[in-house]
Amino acid sequence: ANTDDIADWDGAGRLIQTAIDSFGGLDILVCNAGILRDRMFVNSEQDEWEAVLRVHVLGHAAPARHAASYWRARSKAGETVDGRIINTSSGAGLMGSVAQAAYSAAKAAVIALTKSLAKEVAQKNICVNSISPAVIRTPILDQLTPEQVDYMTSRIPRGRPGKLEEVAAVAHFLASPDCSFVTGQCYDVS
Repeated sequence: ANTDDIADWDGAGRLIQTAIDSFGGLDILVCNAGILRDRMFVNSEQDEWEAVLRVHVLGHAAPARHAASYWRARSKAGETVDGRIINTSSGAGLMGSVAQAAYSAAKAAVIALTKSLAKEVAQKNICVNSISPAVIRTPILDQLTPEQVDYMTSRIPRGRPGKLEEVAAVAHFLASPDCSFVTGQCYDVS
């Protein structure tokens, strides 16, 4: 098992346990793993798809599994649980993006994972939601051509890439006590 691989079931478990040990517990898990390996679908390779799906899907599922298990065990022990899982998807997961079939498919899977897990753990007082940002000014944009960025930005009503602070504000709400009733939702940040 690779201890640095968030998509590794055991490695993710060790990461969650380290956080619990270091901070005396776990209240919020934000899953934000992501990579790009895309190009036009007809030119894509299986290893590119496997890498993207592994990081995006297993990189969200593995840590969420361990966090949910931790909170369920606390709940069974009679402790009050108020857990939050926030998964990062993408506008590409909602609408698809040209030359990003693997990325779009993986981010759509994150949304489905969010909705499924939310239904499974809602009665344990665990809220699971996702954020689907549009184009946000991050280093991942450096992996795209200017034409791709311009195309994606042209579809955003504000006509510009979003700021990290704008996404963080949505995550802040989802992590807060104000979000005690909201679960299984995907917030389109655009």
